[in-house]
Amino acid sequence: MGLSEKSELRDDRHHSSDSRLLLIGLDAGSVGDLEQQLTSLQCSFDHAAGSADALRQLREIPYPVVITDPNTSIREDLALVDEIWRVRPGVRLILLAPSGTPEDLIAVLRRRVFLCQVAPFNATEIARYAASAMEADNSNLGIEVLSADRDWISVRMNSDLLNADRLTAFFRQFQMTMPERPPGEMMVAFEEILQNAIEHGAQNDPSKLLEIAAVRTARAFVFYISDPGKGFHPDALPHAAISYPPEHMTGHIEIRKRSGMRPGGYGILIASGIVDEMIYSEVGNEVLLIKHKAGSEPRRQSSHEETRVPSRVDD
Repeated sequence: MGLSEKSELRDDRHHSSDSRLLLIGLDAGSVGDLEQQLTSLQCSFDHAAGSADALRQLREIPYPVVITDPNTSIREDLALVDEIWRVRPGVRLILLAPSGTPEDLIAVLRRRVFLCQVAPFNATEIARYAASAMEADNSNLGIEVLSADRDWISVRMNSDLLNADRLTAFFRQFQMTMPERPPGEMMVAFEEILQNAIEHGAQNDPSKLLEIAAVRTARAFVFYISDPGKGFHPDALPHAAISYPPEHMTGHIEIRKRSGMRPGGYGILIASGIVDEMIYSEVGNEVLLIKHKAGSEPRRQSSHEETRVPSRVDD
């Protein structure tokens, strides 16, 4: 290949780099069918043989997303992150690693890496996040660590559904590294309420901020969510399934249709059936989700009339 041909190839790759990502050390089949999954999502990609080759390519081509070698440790990847951001500030990093400790994952969260996944890998999920990272607006991607250790992690984040997805993925990964973890369905409850806080408390405005905490006590697992909404009145939920008796559980559907709302309205109902306690602040824009550990305080039964529910919730 002549010099002119090489130059044209480099220019073509440069012009199309905003729709391509860089895979480091990912040979075919090393992470399941990741390449096939990326292709199915119309994500084009190039390969780097290792860290040095990745930095060389990034100096030439402004890839928006980089996926690290699944065989390198989180600590090695974080060192590479520094090098990558010196070359290309703002590149979104998806870190893949064979294993990780709680402290490793907290370090990743502090560094505002887009995503971290440890083995066993889910190629479909990684490809989905990669596609989201390619399209994401950097101004909306903020997840700031306020405080973090094994028993108490608190963050502030922009009210964006992609952030909610990323934070949920982090908590799932974090819990997998812990010897004692909440039941998996608690993450479903957390995700439902977090999404509602974004949609109804923050009105899908990414400039607004939420505060979230995950706390592990001797007797319970607790999630705390605070949104910037005005609060609620428990009688103002005609669009939510929890406002209706069991024999008329779908009564909210017609209300939602008339109001032009998307299908849904079951989030609070789902969450309340998973956690042992849902406690709201007086205003109603803060909530605690509590799941007691085995052998601790039994589930407290409470009627809908005794439980305050935010008007922002409809899913």
